[in-house]
This record gives sequence, C-alpha cells and structure tokens, in this order.
Amino acid sequence: MSATPGHHFATADLSDEFGDEVQVAAPLLVDFGGRRRFCGLVATVRCPEDNSLVRAALETPGAGRVLVVDGLGSRRVALLGDQLGELAVRNGWSGVVVYGCVRDTAALAQLDLGVKALAAQPRKSLKRNHGDREVTVSFAGVTIAPGAWLYADEDGILVAPRPLIG
Repeated sequence: MSATPGHHFATADLSDEFGDEVQVAAPLLVDFGGRRRFCGLVATVRCPEDNSLVRAALETPGAGRVLVVDGLGSRRVALLGDQLGELAVRNGWSGVVVYGCVRDTAALAQLDLGVKALAAQPRKSLKRNHGDREVTVSFAGVTIAPGAWLYADEDGILVAPRPLIG
C-alpha cells in the first residue's frame, strides 16, 4: 500500500528541500502498518502504559490526520493493536506513530494505515484513562506539537510546522 491518497512525497526530498525548517526524527521507530508512506496534520496523546486516550482519539474523525502517541518509550505494554488500528482506518486516520509498543502486528500489516512504533509487545495496556491529549510531546530528538505536520515513509519521520506538499 502506498502514500496517503493524493499525497506523493519522499522524506529525503522534503529534508533536502526544507532543511532547517523541518525536524527529522532519530531512526528509532519501525514500520508495522500496511501503509509505509503517510502524512497529515498531527494530533497528540501522552499516555504511559494506558491506551484509553488512544482509543478516545481514534474514535473521532481522523480526516487524514496522524495520531502521535507518546508512551514515554515504555516497552512493557502495547498501546495499539488490531482493534484500535481498524478503528483508525474506519475513522479516516492516515497513521499512528507510537513512542512505545504495538501488538497484533500481522493484522496491523494488513491495514491501510501507517503505523510506526519502537517494537512489538503482546501485553495489553492498562485502561485507567490516564494521560493527556493535545499536548506537545518530545522523543527521538524531535518536538511535536498538535497542529504540526508529520511526514513518514520507509526512510523515516519528518516533522514540519506547516504543510509542505499540496
């Protein structure tokens, strides 16, 4: 599966063209979704080991956005699995970037959804409604604010303060 419908880009080209205007994430995250190239306006969630707010965000209309989930790098539980991935596709999200783990990776790979995360972990997360939505998050050497634009492909993740492609 290819880019977000209607969007053709390469992060390497965007990095070359926009230079210091963009942030490039350190290469920590791995592809797990069926869509390798995706982009969109960013929504954020910070939720250490509790994916309640991930579900709440993905229940809203995605309109091509990318959900950035800051799980504080925990590898103890998964913050996204096949059910939330399917919810994201149904609601029109372009992708989900998780600074943490995912599970149900074989099913995620079949979805028309971009998914990048640190690793796979079979253990499910807590469900206590802990965390924050629409906050600025920082990981992999980048700072991502709600309303930023994220571009991801096989080469990595790039964050921009505005849309870079038509």
